[in-house]
Parts: sequence; C-alpha cells; structure tokens
Amino acid sequence: MTKADLAAGMARAADGTKTAAEKAINAFIAVVCDSLRKGRRVTIGGFGTFVVTRRAARNGRNPRTGKAIHIPATRVPRFKASRALKDTLR
Repeated sequence: MTKADLAAGMARAADGTKTAAEKAINAFIAVVCDSLRKGRRVTIGGFGTFVVTRRAARNGRNPRTGKAIHIPATRVPRFKASRALKDTLR
C-alpha cells in the first residue's frame, strides 16, 4: 500500500476528500518524526508504539574490498505492534 492508497482509503472511510486525508497523513508523519527526534515515544492505542533506540558502535567489513571499517553508534526508530494489532493478523 502506498501513501496515495492510504489517503484514498482514509477519504472513503471518513467520507472526506483525498486532499484532506493526505494533509492528515502528512501532519501525522510530521508530528511522529518531531516527537521521535526529541527522544519521546509515540503510543497509538490499538496500533503500536514508535520509539527511538541506540544502536551500539561496531566493526564491520566493506563488502567490495573486505577491509575492516568502524560503524559509529546511531539512533534508530523502532516500532512495536500492540497486542490488538497482532491479534488482528492471526
């Protein structure tokens, strides 16, 4: 499903326009990204939780040359599905 498909589905479900649905999706993404950037978790009941975790520094290999490289620590987004979402998929 693409963003356009999601907007069309939201517009049908809410009896609204695709433009309004797309604005809502863009606003949702902006708020979630801003909250994660600030280190806060975003919990949506019945859907799941978005969190930011740290990935430790590690050593790796350049696949082309085989040379060892250092991969620095970084922050990465994670999503944990809620029990309700998991039950829906079973």
